[in-house]
Amino acid sequence: MGTELFQKCLHILPVKPYLCRPNFGTMLAVVKIAGQQFKVQEGQSLYVPHLSGKTGDKVEFSEVLLVDNSGTISVGSAVKAIVKAEIISDLVQGDKVIAFKMKRRKGFRKKHGHRTHYTRIKIESIA
Repeated sequence: MGTELFQKCLHILPVKPYLCRPNFGTMLAVVKIAGQQFKVQEGQSLYVPHLSGKTGDKVEFSEVLLVDNSGTISVGSAVKAIVKAEIISDLVQGDKVIAFKMKRRKGFRKKHGHRTHYTRIKIESIA
């Protein structure tokens, strides 16, 4: 009876069910990398703004804003963690972005474009 009621009311619930499941046993952190905040876990690979370094280099991020260690959360100045990562690919180009300007009936057309550079890293440990 309880599961049937839950299934009927699933579309009414304001909270998504996958947000309610605790993910115990994993350690996650919020790290500030090149002015942007990223939520990372061990073994995760992600694209960050371009970092100096070659493929295979080890990188440490000491600006950790939040650490969740199996349900124990530490925030702010209480965080004494360092995130260690390895550079998988030192230069990855993003999608092309085109800025096109035009004034009608004047013959004025300008086309500028760029591709943002990223670095792909793999999180090795959160300590």
